[in-house]
Amino acid sequence: MTEPMPDNTEQSDVALIVGGGPGVSASCARLFAEAGMRVAIAARSPDKAELLELETSHGVIRFACDASSQQDVEDLFTEVVGKVGRPTLVVHNIDGRFSGIFRNPIAEVDPDLAMQVLNNSAFSALLVGRQAVRCMLGNPDSGPSGRGTVIFTNASGAFKGFAQSAAFAMACHAKAGLAQSMARELMPQGIHVVNVPIDGAVGRTRKDGTRGHWLAGDVVDDNMLDPDRIAEAYLQLHRQHRSTWASEVVLRPWTENW
Repeated sequence: MTEPMPDNTEQSDVALIVGGGPGVSASCARLFAEAGMRVAIAARSPDKAELLELETSHGVIRFACDASSQQDVEDLFTEVVGKVGRPTLVVHNIDGRFSGIFRNPIAEVDPDLAMQVLNNSAFSALLVGRQAVRCMLGNPDSGPSGRGTVIFTNASGAFKGFAQSAAFAMACHAKAGLAQSMARELMPQGIHVVNVPIDGAVGRTRKDGTRGHWLAGDVVDDNMLDPDRIAEAYLQLHRQHRSTWASEVVLRPWTENW
């Protein structure tokens, strides 16, 4: 077994969110900070306006990281441990989607794009999960709450491969398999690992106060997931008693067809 990362920092509840952006990540950062946690957030571009606002409004500490780079991820955790503390909650919030990966018949899938989505999703989840566990194995066993929680945000492609979305479904399935394997290995050691497929559009709040999705349109009667409610589910998972730890929770709005 890999030795835990050394650390002389006083233990407190520390959350690290990898894949910082204006939706689920920002909602998690705000809620975790309001719950009294010390919060770090990492992104390829940590100077995004939304992340700067989190720093100002909630004291969130920003870090630069390409989560598909082993060296970047190792450096990130070293920095977070040194500047914020040893994480007790790590959220990997990168599903790897990008323009061009959907609506491709299998005969026309670009292998380079398929490798990119794998690297950005499942491989980066492996790198982040690996370092998270190295940290958490050094955390004290706090009884019912365990040593820490690792949450992998996933997508509905984790359990249903849609037509013309082969590369994305492959990456989502790989991330789900990683989470399941980690849960079986680590839950007996006091580390809670959860795969959370988001099945539906996430309706973010706009500047005018309305909520909507760039493709699905406006939110009507809670027909889209609310990122603030997703954050509440994540915090609840982190606080679950070990007698009832969940290893997979699918979140979907009440109107979603499944």
